[in-house]
Amino acid sequence: MRRNITATAAAAATAALALGLTACGTSSDPGTSSGAAADGSAPLVVAASPTPHADILAFVKDTLAEKEGLTLEIKEFTDYVLPNTATQQGQVDANFFQHKPYLDDFNEKNGTTLVPVADVHLEPLGLYAGKAGRAGGLADITAGQTIAVPNDTTNEGRALHLLADNGLITLKEGAGTDATLADIADAKGLTFKELEAATLPRALNDVDAAVINGNYAIEADLRPARDALVLEKAEGNPYANLLAVKKGDEDDPRVAKLVRLLQSAEVADFIEDEYQGSVVAAFGPAE
Repeated sequence: MRRNITATAAAAATAALALGLTACGTSSDPGTSSGAAADGSAPLVVAASPTPHADILAFVKDTLAEKEGLTLEIKEFTDYVLPNTATQQGQVDANFFQHKPYLDDFNEKNGTTLVPVADVHLEPLGLYAGKAGRAGGLADITAGQTIAVPNDTTNEGRALHLLADNGLITLKEGAGTDATLADIADAKGLTFKELEAATLPRALNDVDAAVINGNYAIEADLRPARDALVLEKAEGNPYANLLAVKKGDEDDPRVAKLVRLLQSAEVADFIEDEYQGSVVAAFGPAE
C-alpha cells in the first residue's frame, strides 16, 4: 500500500513536535511573530534538514548574518513532516528542506498555507548501487533485481522518471510528476521497494539499487557527483530546494534579509566549494 503523507500523519506528528520543540526551547520563542509586523531584531528561527540545508544556514549565520543585522537560529529536523507542521503552527518562522512540488503536495494533503520565498539549491536525485556495490553501472541492473524508491508522492514520481529517463523502466503515457508504481508500463523484470526517503541509505545493502535524495546521500557519506550511477540533470529542474514561510509572513523583514544572504555570491561559492557538484546553487549571480 502506498504510504503518502496525510492529514492524519501530520496530526500524529504534531504531538511529537510539541515535545521536541519544547526540548529545544522553541515553542515559546519570541522570534515567531508574523509578517511585516514581526520584530526585526528578534531571532529568525528556521527549521532545516541537517545536510546541506542546516550547513548552508550555519555558513550564513557564522559569516554573513551579523553584518546584515540578522540573528539566525537553526533547528534541525530529520523528517519531511515536522518542519512544515512547525512553520504552519508558528513554532518556527521558516523552513528550508523541500522543493516546490513537495510543498504543493503537502499543502493540498494537510490544508496548510505555506508558500515559497526563495530558491536556494538543487540536490540532484541519484541512483546508487546496493548490496555492497554489486551493481557497478546501469548495465548491471537487470531483471530480477530490486530497486528501492522514496515513498512520498513527489519524490517517488521523481525517482520513477529518473529510472525511465535512463531506460530502466517505461512509464505509461501521460505519467506526471506524481507517478506511482501503478504508472509503470514496463518494469523490465525489476521489482520495487517503497521506503521513507530518510531510510534509503540504510537500506542500500538490502536491495540492488536505490534512488536517494541528495541530502540523505550526503549525510550517509555518499558523494552524489562521484558515487551515483546516474544523477538528475540540473538544467530546467523543478526540484530546487527553497526557503518557505507561512502565508502572510513573506514580508517579514528578517525573511527578506535571509533571502538576500541565501542568494548571495558568497553562498553560491560556499555551495560550489563544499559540495563539488553534489549540491548546486539554484539562483543566478547577484546583480
